[in-house]
Amino acid sequence: MEKQEIKNLIETANTYLGIELGSTRIKAVLIAPDYTTIASSDFVWENRYENEYWTYHMEDVWTGLQTVFVSLSKNIKKEYDVILKRVASIGFSAMMHGYLPLDKNNNLLTPFRTWRNTTTGTAAAELTKYFNFNIPQRWSIAHLYQAILNNEEHVKDISYLTTLAGYVHYLLTGEKVLGVGEASGMFPIDSEINDYNHKMLDIFDGLISDMPWKIKDILPKVLNAGENAGVLTAEGAKLLDPTGTLEAGIPLCPPEGDAGTGMVATNTVAVKTGNVSAGTSIFGMIVLEHALSKVYEEIDIVTTPTGNPVAMVHCNNCTNEINAWAAVFKGFLKSMGQTPDMNKIFTAMFTESLNGETDAGGLLLYNYLSGEPITGLTEGRPLFARTPEGKLTFANFMRAQLYSALATLKLGMDILINENVAVDKLLGHGGFFKTPVVGQRLMAAATNAPVSVMETAGEGGAWGMALLAAYLIEKKNNETLENYLDNEVFAGQKVTTIEPQNPDIEGFNKFMKNYVAGLEIEKSATINLK
Repeated sequence: MEKQEIKNLIETANTYLGIELGSTRIKAVLIAPDYTTIASSDFVWENRYENEYWTYHMEDVWTGLQTVFVSLSKNIKKEYDVILKRVASIGFSAMMHGYLPLDKNNNLLTPFRTWRNTTTGTAAAELTKYFNFNIPQRWSIAHLYQAILNNEEHVKDISYLTTLAGYVHYLLTGEKVLGVGEASGMFPIDSEINDYNHKMLDIFDGLISDMPWKIKDILPKVLNAGENAGVLTAEGAKLLDPTGTLEAGIPLCPPEGDAGTGMVATNTVAVKTGNVSAGTSIFGMIVLEHALSKVYEEIDIVTTPTGNPVAMVHCNNCTNEINAWAAVFKGFLKSMGQTPDMNKIFTAMFTESLNGETDAGGLLLYNYLSGEPITGLTEGRPLFARTPEGKLTFANFMRAQLYSALATLKLGMDILINENVAVDKLLGHGGFFKTPVVGQRLMAAATNAPVSVMETAGEGGAWGMALLAAYLIEKKNNETLENYLDNEVFAGQKVTTIEPQNPDIEGFNKFMKNYVAGLEIEKSATINLK
C-alpha cells in the first residue's frame, strides 16, 4: 500500500487497533482494512513476586498502556505525517485467568494475582470434584474459592470479579463484559448457550451460602465475538492517551484472552484445528469435535471466541530459561570485549540445537521458574543435570533447553492423542518459532504431527485482537468468525509446514523417558533448595 493511501486510512479512521497485555510485554498493533500492520509499538514489563504471589502493579498496567499508545501515535506521525485521533474500533486482550476483585467503589481489594500462581490447589481440587469438570489452579473461580477457604476478609466486599483484560476494558468503557473465550478461563462455559454453566453456578452458590452476593452477580457478562462491547468513554480516552488527542466514542469489541487471540491469529477457531503458543508460557489448543471421555486434570476445557469447546494444555514455563541463558551468553561475549547482538545470540542458540544429538546427549534440564501443575509441582527450580557419560556440548545443551521448553506440553498433548482427538492442522506462533525451522521441527517431534507457521505468526496476539476489532465492524450479516477468517483474512496466506522426522521423535522420546524419571530430582530441589 502506498504511503498516501495509508495516511488517508488513518485520517478517515478506517483502521483497527489491537492491544495485548502479555506476560513480558504490552504490544499495540494498528492494522489496515486488508489486515496488514500499519504500525506497532511495545512496552517491556515483568511480573513481581510479592507476599508469596506473582503480581503486576496496576500503575505499571496504565504506564504500559499509555506508553504503547503514545509510542504508536509517534511512530505514525513520523512515518505518515498524520495524527492518530480515531480508529474504527479497538480491542483489548491480556494474559488469561487470575484474580482481580473490585469493591462497589471500583477499588482493587487485593493486588492482582496472576495465572502464574499455584496457591489454589485445595480450591481447584474441590471444585473439580463438585463440578465434575477440571478447574485448574490459575482459573479465577479457583482463586476466589481459595480466598473464601482461607477466610480472607475482602471476599465479602466483592462487587465485581474480572480478569486483566476485563479490568482494562471496564475502566475504558464502563462495561462489565468479557468475550466468551476469556470468560471460559474464569468459570466453566456451557457452549450450548454461550454463557456460564448454570448448574455449576448453582453448585458454587451452595458452597458459599453465607456470602452477601451470588456468583453470577459478580462475574462479567459473556459476549460472543462480533458483539458490541461498548464505546470508549471520555474518561477512558484520557486514561489510554494522556496527551488528550484520542477521541471518545470509538466502538470496542469484547475483550479476549491471549489464548483466544492466538487462535484468531493462526486461524484455528474451527473444529479440528489447533495451535501452539510458545513464549514465556506455552499452551496447546485443539478445537474439539466431541467431548473427552473423562475429566483430566492436565486438560482445561475453554472455548474459542465464538464459544466452541477447546481442549487446552497449559504449562507455566517455556522460554524463560532459554532467555536466562541468552543473558549469560551475552555477558560472556561482553567479557570478551565484543558487542553482543541478542537476535544473533538467540539465532545461534536455536540453530545450533539441530546439530546436537537427537536425545540431547543424555542431558537433563528442567525450565521450571515457577510451579507446574501438570507435573504436580507448586514451585519451580530451574535445574540442569547430567550423568558422567552425558555428552555436554553447546549443541546438546541447547537441544536439551528446547526439549525442556516443550516437555510438559508433550505430557498433556499425549493425553489428547490417546483420546483420539482429531487435528487437521496445527499452527505454531510465539517467540519459540521466531528462528526459522527449528521450533517447528522440534514441536513436530513433540506432537508427532505436522506443524505449520504462517507468515503472520510473528504478529502475535495483538494482531489477533485487531482482527477481532475488525470483525466487529466488517462482518457481513451473520457471517461467522470462522468464515470471516477463512475468506477475508487468511485467503492466500503463505504457510510453511514441517513434518515430524523419525530420528527427532525417537530422540525426544528418549529425552522424555529421562525427564519423567528425573522429576523426583526436581521435586527434591523444590524442598531442599531454598
